Amino acid sequence: MRNTTRNANPGDIRRKLGLNQSEFWGKIGVTQSGGSRYESGRNMPRPVRELLRLVHIEGIDLARAKGEDFAIAEQLKRSNARLYEKMRSSLRSGAGSASRRSAGRSKQ
Repeated sequence: MRNTTRNANPGDIRRKLGLNQSEFWGKIGVTQSGGSRYESGRNMPRPVRELLRLVHIEGIDLARAKGEDFAIAEQLKRSNARLYEKMRSSLRSGAGSASRRSAGRSKQ
């Protein structure tokens, strides 16, 4: 997934999501004019690329993300790797993707 944002034009990602530039870039703290420049080929800084990946590809709602949630996931990964992998596989197979998408959209 990391290569997805590096190689893909962010405008293509935005259009696939059906968002205008203000909506798309605003979710990661970039102005519409700044986003337009990135879509036109200007070099995108790595932090912006990573935010784009997290929000628009991984589907993480930054307004709802808390450090504690990431710490819990990391603890689960260390203490019960089998359960962590089972949950991860379940999400990747699509069992949780619809609920993640709807949860992210319900706050909009």
